[in-house]
Amino acid sequence: MEYLENRELSWLKFNKRVLEEAVEPDTPLLERLSFSAIYQSNLDEFFMVRVGSLISSDKKKKHKKDKDKKDKEKNDKDDDKDEMPPSEQLDAVFTAVRRLQPSVEEAYRNNMTALAPHGYTHVTFDTATKEELSFLELYFKRELKPFISGTVVNDDLPFPFLKNKEMYVVVKLAAKKKTSIGVVPVSYENSERIVHLGNGGKRFILEEDIVLHFAHLMFKNYEVVDRAIIRVTRNASIAASGRGAEFRERMEELVAKRKKLDAVRLEISDVFSHDALEYLCKNLKLKQANVFISRIPLDLSFLHLLQEYDESPELHYVPRTPRKPACLSDTRPVFNQVKAKDMLLSYPFESMNMSFIRLLQESANDPNVTSIKITLYRLARNSKVIDALCTAAENGKDVLVMIELRARFDEANNIEWSKHLQLAGVRVIYGPKEYKAHSKLLLIKRKAQGDSYDYVTQIGTGNYNEKTAAIYTDLMLLTSDKAIAEDAEAVFNSLENGTFVEKTNKLLVSPLALRPQVLAMMDEQIDIAKNGGNGYIAAKVNSLNDKAIMAKLVEASQAGVKIELVVRGICCLIAGVKGYTENITVRSIVGRFLEHSRIFIFGADGADQKIYLGSADYMSRNTVRRVEVAVPVEDDKLRKRIRDMFRIIMRDNVKARVMLSDGSYIRDRRRERYALVSSQEYFYEEAYNKLDVKTSRQKQLKQNREKSSEAKKTVSSSKGRKKKNS
Repeated sequence: MEYLENRELSWLKFNKRVLEEAVEPDTPLLERLSFSAIYQSNLDEFFMVRVGSLISSDKKKKHKKDKDKKDKEKNDKDDDKDEMPPSEQLDAVFTAVRRLQPSVEEAYRNNMTALAPHGYTHVTFDTATKEELSFLELYFKRELKPFISGTVVNDDLPFPFLKNKEMYVVVKLAAKKKTSIGVVPVSYENSERIVHLGNGGKRFILEEDIVLHFAHLMFKNYEVVDRAIIRVTRNASIAASGRGAEFRERMEELVAKRKKLDAVRLEISDVFSHDALEYLCKNLKLKQANVFISRIPLDLSFLHLLQEYDESPELHYVPRTPRKPACLSDTRPVFNQVKAKDMLLSYPFESMNMSFIRLLQESANDPNVTSIKITLYRLARNSKVIDALCTAAENGKDVLVMIELRARFDEANNIEWSKHLQLAGVRVIYGPKEYKAHSKLLLIKRKAQGDSYDYVTQIGTGNYNEKTAAIYTDLMLLTSDKAIAEDAEAVFNSLENGTFVEKTNKLLVSPLALRPQVLAMMDEQIDIAKNGGNGYIAAKVNSLNDKAIMAKLVEASQAGVKIELVVRGICCLIAGVKGYTENITVRSIVGRFLEHSRIFIFGADGADQKIYLGSADYMSRNTVRRVEVAVPVEDDKLRKRIRDMFRIIMRDNVKARVMLSDGSYIRDRRRERYALVSSQEYFYEEAYNKLDVKTSRQKQLKQNREKSSEAKKTVSSSKGRKKKNS
């Protein structure tokens, strides 16, 4: 349909928006380099997961044309699957990636050129001085050659295993009858990717360039006739189901096996001998279509390190640190403050350590707290969340942790954390057999007077990860509402029993009790519009591809409902298409921080307006194939705050792009006519100002108390003197 976009191509458009930040003049130079590295890191994961999945699907389709009924039923449920055959999707993806490559290379070269006045130089063997050439030869012989080895490969010799995302130098060796190549690993454990040549490390050469230049020394009995650097990307898509201890063991096996899954992409640094390249592809079981040439470094992750070599303010973003939430007092436990009123926390603008972590730590040591239940998806390497949960268990509290072992690329980390938690006496569960638990949910139970209990429930849009909480924008609601606590208890019971919540008081809980309610609330707005009212639907999500939700949005647009969507990444619904999505606007914000919060709004401002925060995107994997939780925001002040936040996001004309009716994105044109508004910077300034105002008020109150105390002392002293004189 003309108003729908292919999921994979939509994602590539998102990554193109990331790349645009690498050439944005208003972005500081060293930060531009970081966006180039982020673009490549994103693309690596895309090939490992999405392209890997498409290749697997394409192979299955070729081997089995007639699907049995069970498979058909399963595919019918996967309503985010594109109708385009996998082979066509792969062709379209490869074409789009190749079209972007010149821009990737140009961004890198232009930024390095712009950094030259600041002393940065990426040296090559063509630009190195005589002294540097002598040093590099000595460096290769002393620091690299003793630790790496060259392997000769031909039809009589086995082809070595090439590790995922590792770089190798390949050389074509002169041979009369058969193709022979040599393979040399570029790095070894603890080797330095950036080799410093001076100027505080800012003049440098990369390790792979040194190995490439001297590769012939690794094959002394052969003539090297061609050489290049290569990098292989492997499929990382693994699937597992299970619940008990055996499931964790199975996941450990799968994580180990993933390292050796099939190759899906071969990157090469330059044009390479045709027969040698064919030989590589044959042994990697890749087609020529899976080969991509790049004339800049194949791995751009080193660009993050360059930021450490120069602290000049003009090269970096203005330093920002998360503020202590102005809504929290230092003198009272967080639990008691939430009991008095609901609280909304906004990251990274407010500190997770000074709010959520503090709540956990206080609860772990509070003798009246009897239980803590939490869902964990992604965690920091040195997690204070884990420390607090272990402390709580060691203090005799009932601690239940649902930890998701299938969190992609965090599987190994979560497996180790699950073992750590169990050793501390925590009850660890793994959720439903076939469904990931992606919810961000915490329930704390505290003994009150008599036989009664108080509860604090936390529902968030982001992970309990102190590191990402400083770079992702997320929201977190803390409430003492007992109906919400009852729903949260039902969620944990279902996770423990391997079942699903079917009915709730207030929470929206997938896979059974989220999408139907969302569609029903959209229907309410459609009815309002059809009856002459102002129907309104808004959402801020990371991705949109749920076909049922998209169909309902189209229906709402056709009924005259105003729809405002902020979608950071994948958006399979094209806005502004005549007759279908004319009343829909789609905006995407890509900036300093990763937009990650999810907000659902139904209805224009007023008492009937419904606002939810949650962990689910408008993707079928979230709405019908995961356990997700969304919470209604009912406090009037917090509702106003969220509405104001959404308005500021909609006003962003610095980092926002607007989708056009052909599915492309452009910078918000309002920046040419109105004052510049960067929503992320706005929210940081707001957090700073709120804390400054609170601090100023506290200081003034302290001064007033001191003045009052001094006045009382003066009056008392005066009375004493009068009495004495009389």
